[in-house]
Amino acid sequence: MKKIVLVLSLLVAGLLFAQVNRLPAATGRTDQPDFTQQANLALRRTAHHLLREAGDSTSRIPAVQQVHAATFQIRLDHALNYKKLPALLQQSLALYALDDPYDVAVLDCTAGTVQLGYTVTDLTQRNDVPCVGRDQQPGCYTIRVSFTGRESKKEPLVPWGLWIAGFALSGGAYMVWRKSSRTTHPALLTKSLPAASAPLIQVGNLTFDVLNQTVDVAGQSHALTYREAKLLHLFLRHPNQLLARDFILKSVWEDEGIIVGRSIDVFVSRLRKHLQPDPNLHIVAVHGVGYRLEVRV
Repeated sequence: MKKIVLVLSLLVAGLLFAQVNRLPAATGRTDQPDFTQQANLALRRTAHHLLREAGDSTSRIPAVQQVHAATFQIRLDHALNYKKLPALLQQSLALYALDDPYDVAVLDCTAGTVQLGYTVTDLTQRNDVPCVGRDQQPGCYTIRVSFTGRESKKEPLVPWGLWIAGFALSGGAYMVWRKSSRTTHPALLTKSLPAASAPLIQVGNLTFDVLNQTVDVAGQSHALTYREAKLLHLFLRHPNQLLARDFILKSVWEDEGIIVGRSIDVFVSRLRKHLQPDPNLHIVAVHGVGYRLEVRV
């Protein structure tokens, strides 16, 4: 097994090197500064139009904060028209030639908790942005935009030889680690669960059909995506327990080889919307730690 892992890692590293080596030497050297500036301008334009929608044409637009390399946020101290946000932001990003996939989270300024959120696919493919149309309390909100495809566009800063060696070693170690972690912690949900594997989970007024990935809450049924079903399954297996963000990410996303950043907040927001009909079920955020499914039954 170790030999197979090593051979596969070296093969992937070689193919990647051959592909990247075809690019010009200067590729990516000026991309990040231009991207940062364009993202800053796009968010400021969005904030400007949101303020105008709120009837404010005189307040100073606050500075855009760069939280991480591909994550930006801007604070609005006035009422936020969430219904207008998706179209305005998409229009601003297109104006500044930013076509990267992205996630949006709207946070409460004081507590830092996620109040609303969506992904660009909700807008462009499903045409169904979560939480649009819900009543919103006046207050301070922070709009955070995470460009999920940006990390892959960065140019490595280490010599090619060391980069390839590190890639091969880390790839082999990762595959071995995944194998051992799956042996210790079986996957919570797979795309082909056996028929005898607890097809229904009932908590209060909620009934979760694991096999069909549907949830019924107080008579309202919803079809879940694969990741939504995995996340709900994780919460239902740990009711009233605080789950750290890293634990949630590894449990729900890592078996697909994908680690996402703020997407967890978007999926939690979707589940909260599904659970609304049952007042005894609520997913609460613990700032800086993670989430807990509170079951009051």
